[in-house]
Amino acid sequence: MAKKIDLNQRDRLVQLFPGYNCGICGYARCDEFAAALLRKHSQLEKCHFMYQELFDENLKNAVGILKEENIIAPEKKVVGVLDGYEADFILKPLPEEQSCREVLYPFTREELKAGEIIRYRPLGCPIIHFARILEENHGLITVVMVGPCHRVDPEVDFPYKEVGICMVGGFEGLIEGKIPAVGETVRFLPGHCMMQKVHSGVVVQVEGKKAIIEGIDLKVWAPPIKG
Repeated sequence: MAKKIDLNQRDRLVQLFPGYNCGICGYARCDEFAAALLRKHSQLEKCHFMYQELFDENLKNAVGILKEENIIAPEKKVVGVLDGYEADFILKPLPEEQSCREVLYPFTREELKAGEIIRYRPLGCPIIHFARILEENHGLITVVMVGPCHRVDPEVDFPYKEVGICMVGGFEGLIEGKIPAVGETVRFLPGHCMMQKVHSGVVVQVEGKKAIIEGIDLKVWAPPIKG
């Protein structure tokens, strides 16, 4: 038997939607999409327009309604294991990639090229990393992690370049949690971070759940979670 929906809640949702009846969500009209949400037949993320900055307040109110109806579960706190700080969200890898993308500034004069594997230590981090270079742009390199777990085995011989210390300038990935606003200073936990250390930075671009965060710092100016 189909779940009976609260028409009042459906209408409240419809008033929050852009009202384009565009069909991108898979439904011909916004009221059909709202009904599907309340029946748990779809997800709010299907409406791409709701995640644009123009509809930030509408999105927040829509999420509130869906939480009232137990469609969206209450948010769980994301807490760093190493330092006990609370993060605003987890940053996950882009599809088909092993980790969030990192933009690095390497303190080396050696030429680096896309496709190469590098061994380096991020400034302020005690862990040695191995990464594959995706692109090089005027001295900045964009990488994805390929270690260190299986790369520090002395029995494994593979080619890499020793780069030394690198400054981490930015991250790019998919947000798991509350979507931040562009320009907002956030605390986030990179999903691949071995130390589970909360990072901070400024959001410079948001597209759906995809975000670019720059001005990265391992120092987080907030009291740790207690209890």
